[in-house]
Amino acid sequence: MLQDNYVVGVDIGGTHISACIIDTKQWNIYLENVARSHVFSQGDAKTILQTWSSAISDIVATSPAPIQFIGIAMPGPFDYENGISKIQGQSKYDHLYNQDIKSLLAKELGLSPMSIHFINDAAAFLQGEIFVQQLQTNKRILGITLGTGLGSAVWNQGEKAFDAALWNSPYGDCIFEEFLVTRWFIKRFKEVSGKDVTGLKDILDHHRETDEFQIIKDEYAKHLFDFMQFFAEKHAAEIFIVGGNIAKALPIFISDRKEFERFQIYTAILGEKAAMIGAASIFN
Repeated sequence: MLQDNYVVGVDIGGTHISACIIDTKQWNIYLENVARSHVFSQGDAKTILQTWSSAISDIVATSPAPIQFIGIAMPGPFDYENGISKIQGQSKYDHLYNQDIKSLLAKELGLSPMSIHFINDAAAFLQGEIFVQQLQTNKRILGITLGTGLGSAVWNQGEKAFDAALWNSPYGDCIFEEFLVTRWFIKRFKEVSGKDVTGLKDILDHHRETDEFQIIKDEYAKHLFDFMQFFAEKHAAEIFIVGGNIAKALPIFISDRKEFERFQIYTAILGEKAAMIGAASIFN
């Protein structure tokens, strides 16, 4: 007998894809089994799609019952309804721009395009975290993801989270995203120290006690506060859940700065699981 409570939840980031089977009766990951693959997001479209389909196929093969639906958490900008990528000029997925990802991926997987639905990755992450951290008694919660891109989402009580799409809001001489993501750390540390680094982790592992790190630490804290203040005023809320790879170091940037005390800030605890659970919830 066909069981329809198993859905594939997928989280696609700037450098990775993670996929699992979600049991929608329990809202947990079946056997805690997650397929993960590195994605070269600046590669050609065919290679990217094959990497994605391979990871999804690997996890589908572990399902205890036939899979009918796949929910995918995807970074923006993206036409989530029609499955068309609008990502361009963000150092990732340029070769997928304006392509019908839903149909192309369905063909790779041998499925109907109707089986695949997309949700903004920040919205999926926020929904998953609220559910697990039992914060759903609040009227409104804002979500931020900090990594290769800047994600923002809003959750209102009794509704599904939605993409706030604030990544390209004007800030300084550019947009907010350019001051809050991994490439900012790489660029700015090079400017103040003359040294090449691969990202924040590299800086923390090898340069944390330097004067140069103190400079970018203070600068990043200011950029982050400015964004949170902008977000809070735009959507009239002061409760945040912050996730993404950079969020792991959040205490380093905000613990000694009193201005952040105006916000109620929760750090994500599920990691990649939040987005995958949130993606699967599309079919709930």
